[in-house]
Amino acid sequence: MVAFREIDDADPALAHSPLVRGIEKTFVWIGEHGGIPLTPSKAFKRVFVHWAAAEFDWPGHTEADLFAVNKVLNEGDFPPLEILHDLMITMKLGRHYKGAFRLTKAGQVLVGHPGRIFGTVVPFFLFRINHASLSRFEDAPILGNWDVFLNVLNVETEGGATGGHLRRVLFGEPDAGSQPRYDEVMGQFYIQVLRPLCWAGLLQQERGAAGYRSEEAVFMKTPLWRAALRLETDGMVRGTTWH
Repeated sequence: MVAFREIDDADPALAHSPLVRGIEKTFVWIGEHGGIPLTPSKAFKRVFVHWAAAEFDWPGHTEADLFAVNKVLNEGDFPPLEILHDLMITMKLGRHYKGAFRLTKAGQVLVGHPGRIFGTVVPFFLFRINHASLSRFEDAPILGNWDVFLNVLNVETEGGATGGHLRRVLFGEPDAGSQPRYDEVMGQFYIQVLRPLCWAGLLQQERGAAGYRSEEAVFMKTPLWRAALRLETDGMVRGTTWH
């Protein structure tokens, strides 16, 4: 298992983590309202979902992004919020009680401590969540492990790299075909590795010329990557290419 350095609560690198920001904002709401109201199916009610869409400012899922395709927002229309909700329940940071989502003692000790939130939640989110379940190909786990992924990405994303380049470095060229088709390996690599790292705040994604195609998007390390990770390939980063 990859070990994370402890991050000080005041470290400005934490601002790069949508996951930490989302949890902090959620704690703010609970502190001001006592809890988050739930629907009968135990999803967050729209009043909170609309507030979260504006406050989280989640890359790729901003308020403008979400309302461009929805007139109103339910929890399921804001995928990062749905995942965050499930994550906090799974980690027992919060629970459903009398029609509301409220913090447990484990959640309360994280309030006001973004560094502690990062150190507690991000490793669990990256390494213990089944990210394959969030794709169309739930039964197709990506080949590889986090130690390999992080060490290769440590080198390849130092100056920025497209998703397509990273796919080729790790998995080789896509199968050649006479007609353009969906690259399942690229799709799984994005959903299971690249997107979780972006949501954690360790990578940032710049949209490429092809819009939302992950093959064309450029991925770069954030300052949080350098602050949080100590990897075997750290000595290769300056002036060396992974082979």
